[in-house]
Amino acid sequence: MVNGPSGPLYTRTGSFQRSAAGTLTTADGYPVRTTDGKSIQTDSQVPLEVAPDGSVTQDGQDLGQLNVVDFQDRSVLQKVGNSYFGVTDAKVKPIPAADTTVAQGKVESSNVSSAESAVRLVGLMRQFEMLQKAISITTDMDKKALDAVARVGAGA
Repeated sequence: MVNGPSGPLYTRTGSFQRSAAGTLTTADGYPVRTTDGKSIQTDSQVPLEVAPDGSVTQDGQDLGQLNVVDFQDRSVLQKVGNSYFGVTDAKVKPIPAADTTVAQGKVESSNVSSAESAVRLVGLMRQFEMLQKAISITTDMDKKALDAVARVGAGA
């Protein structure tokens, strides 16, 4: 959960950085929220450590816990920008994410290979074109058969 320009936003992009003012932010400069609604702030240049439960410490000092949330009904989420989501219904509140771990130094990426998907798509398009051609040939054959039957019946 991050503090957006007009309220809370939600992101799966976990590539955070420290701003010049010492606030932990997203690449777009939005402060990352803790479970108590504050931002993670530090003046030291010592590296931050993030525990699997989202607790952020620096040099042994607790700075807060990342507010990792989920929604019972994800249909209330609306895409905002490239990597954020907003809530369409202000009455819907996020719930703490269950069975979630935070991994420092890891960034989530796509679970499919784009090159492999492109090759598969081309194969599917060729199959579709072949089936479309087969249907067209069958339709033409049916039309010719009907024309031949109609001519035989007309000559009798």
